[in-house]
Amino acid sequence: MRKTIIALLTLLTMFMFVLGGCGANSQKNNTTLGENKQAAATKKEQRKETKKYYFVANEGGSISKIDVETNQVVATIKVDGAIHNVQVSPDGKILGATLVPEMQHGNDQSMDMKGMALFYNTETDELIKKVEVGNHPAHIVFTENGKYALVTNNEDNNVSVIDMASYSVIQTIPTGKGPHGFRISKDSRYAYIANMGEDSVSILNLETMKEEKKIKVGSTPVTTGITSDGKTLAVTLNAENALAIVDLASGKVEKVPVGRGPAQVYMDPDDTFAYVANQGTKDAPSHSVSKINIKTKQVVATIETGKGAHGVVTSPNQKYVFVTNMFDNTVSVIDKEQSKVIKTIQVGEIPNGISVMP
Repeated sequence: MRKTIIALLTLLTMFMFVLGGCGANSQKNNTTLGENKQAAATKKEQRKETKKYYFVANEGGSISKIDVETNQVVATIKVDGAIHNVQVSPDGKILGATLVPEMQHGNDQSMDMKGMALFYNTETDELIKKVEVGNHPAHIVFTENGKYALVTNNEDNNVSVIDMASYSVIQTIPTGKGPHGFRISKDSRYAYIANMGEDSVSILNLETMKEEKKIKVGSTPVTTGITSDGKTLAVTLNAENALAIVDLASGKVEKVPVGRGPAQVYMDPDDTFAYVANQGTKDAPSHSVSKINIKTKQVVATIETGKGAHGVVTSPNQKYVFVTNMFDNTVSVIDKEQSKVIKTIQVGEIPNGISVMP
């Protein structure tokens, strides 16, 4: 009898030990499962946070939103009027766009309609604010510190300065005739405005809010680029089929021949290469991008694109160049290493400006 009781107690102890082990393993498994779920959720959130897009201004009345990784159009934002240019804010959260409103035929006041600067949420595509600027707004650019957005008013010969905290125009700065494309220095102190109507570039001091000086660069300057150290300026000269490279300290201007009718220029962040989109005209469209070594002032590659290459920007990882083709309604994706187009994307009507999330 005693042996039987001892045997039963031994079995009971072993059973309890096994149950305890199973409970511990079950708890451990549940903990691991919870950790795995949390890790998966974190990775998903990180992927969401790092999702990047580039945006295309279509003069036919829309903005195309394109996934940087897949090069697929993921959204089309419709507007009433012509979108000429777009620019993503330095923090990647806001998209700025210039809008020339659609004329209302039969309305005597239609010719007096002011242009608009539109601001969108880059994630949701929702309109944040609409700000009235001048007549025929051309380009919009944010200061690097995110404090201001500047808009060139091509018909008014001035620049509207928009305070991003209040979304209101706080200053209007006179420029040369026909201000168009421009860039702002890395330190947010100067804006370099290409004046298409008088062959000059206006240098605006954004601390004094005045034009500090004006420099002659050549015939029909369309847009500018500035190196990160603020020492070298690049300007597309549409009527000369050239890129002007300006030493800002000495004022020396050197010209590099490019394709016909150059439009926009974009500089790599390391200041080595500039990419010039050669547009030509509607009747005689050009279809190439010139890659220029800024230091040697030589064209190192000419890359075939679609018809009417206009807007140009490089990808955040610096592997690709994105180019709008105005007369094909497409965007060309150029592999920098191969110096050739690897993909062509159909977008809206008359694609113009282009900008990418940093």
